[in-house]
Amino acid sequence: MSSKSIVEAGNAIKDFVSPEYIRSRFSKIMSDMYKEEVPLYGELLDLVHDINEKVLSESKEDKEQLSRTGELSRLNVERHGAIRLGKPEELFTMRRLFKVMGMYPVGYYDLAPAGVPVHATAFRAIDNTALNQAPFRVFTSLLRLDLIDDNQLRSNVESILEDRQIFTDKTIEFIDKYEKDGGLIEEDVETFVREALESFRWHETATVDYNMYQMLLDQHRLIADVVAFKGPHINHLTPRTLDIDKVQSSMEARNIPPKDTIEGPPARKCPILLRQTSFKALTEKVSFKNSTGSEELGEHKARFGEIEQRGVALTQKGQDLYNELLSKTRREIGGSPTAENSTEYNELLKENFKVFPDSYMEMQSQELAYFHYFISEKVNKLSQNRLYTKADINQLLVEGYLSIEPMVYEDFLPVSAAGIFASNLGTDDAKRKYEGTSNQALFEKDLGEPVYGLVKWYEDMQEETIQKCLEQINA
Repeated sequence: MSSKSIVEAGNAIKDFVSPEYIRSRFSKIMSDMYKEEVPLYGELLDLVHDINEKVLSESKEDKEQLSRTGELSRLNVERHGAIRLGKPEELFTMRRLFKVMGMYPVGYYDLAPAGVPVHATAFRAIDNTALNQAPFRVFTSLLRLDLIDDNQLRSNVESILEDRQIFTDKTIEFIDKYEKDGGLIEEDVETFVREALESFRWHETATVDYNMYQMLLDQHRLIADVVAFKGPHINHLTPRTLDIDKVQSSMEARNIPPKDTIEGPPARKCPILLRQTSFKALTEKVSFKNSTGSEELGEHKARFGEIEQRGVALTQKGQDLYNELLSKTRREIGGSPTAENSTEYNELLKENFKVFPDSYMEMQSQELAYFHYFISEKVNKLSQNRLYTKADINQLLVEGYLSIEPMVYEDFLPVSAAGIFASNLGTDDAKRKYEGTSNQALFEKDLGEPVYGLVKWYEDMQEETIQKCLEQINA
């Protein structure tokens, strides 16, 4: 990947570093930092790498599929992170920061129905080639103060966050420079990346006293995590595996304590959406300043290690079927899965999902999922006496003139995220039910721009591959 792109700025030509290069550097340095802070994360990376290599060596089909879609080269560098912000100004500036790296807000997620008082978006690249070059994503949540039911506590939270500055002065200077000039030159990039990284670093000293921390904790563990610290420490970095069941069963052998249940759909021949597991959150020593100015030692849980296996992206019709089957399973089991009922839950989930087609051709014919379309070698035998259109695509596919590969799901699942949170922190917080409703308009106002629609993004990507096929056929 080239580190530079040539862009015109006024009458001068400047050598600006590409967003893909900046994103790759940031992802790499953040991963190194997290490995130092959370050594188990390094062990997890080694485990995922070993299993991916084994899958690729044993499955020619998987390797060819990833090669065709451009995902093979990105597999072992793929990461997604997650941060939690406290106030609108932080979200607004974080959007500006990620734009320097070519990352844009995709999708709106309301986690309140799952018992977590935040709404969120995911910052990532929106061009398919850019994603394959540097697939770093950050799921970014904003605390919903309106869901704190204790008026005095809500007022305290607002006061605590009011004067907090999570970005270094240098970071803001580089963001301003990027917006003014249209890019960053090579000598600026390393400094920008390292300054930006300071916003994501862990801090062992809380910004509140122990009593206030306990009040925040009693309201919700996530609220304590957001409000009681200097900044939004990255709370996990997630590698992508090709066999999450193998990762789950192999973690204990490497002294990595796994959560009890894999979140998301059951294991399938043709994976859909996203399956996730993790190792449990670390109990970390924290210093709390009391009213006399001295420090009091305590503990906090926030950071953990997550792993994900990504499957094909689903259409709205497919997503609705997925939600229906997942909800049915949870109703039958009596709520979210637990350590005690995880075996029963997994068996029930697998049984209920039998109605969801487990072949890509069936999913395509029922319009349940999104795909990349390719012309086959057989296309040379196709009659050239007519102009082919989008209406012919399905017939061309059935007759073998076209082929498909699954379009990987690049985004997130709120219910799974809440499940990871609950199981990691050993809390019943996720069983809470908030009365507040989704408020995408407010989130986008705080963000400073609309989010990119999830369904539209996949529709656009699929349409692009279909039109390319038609151009080749009709050439």
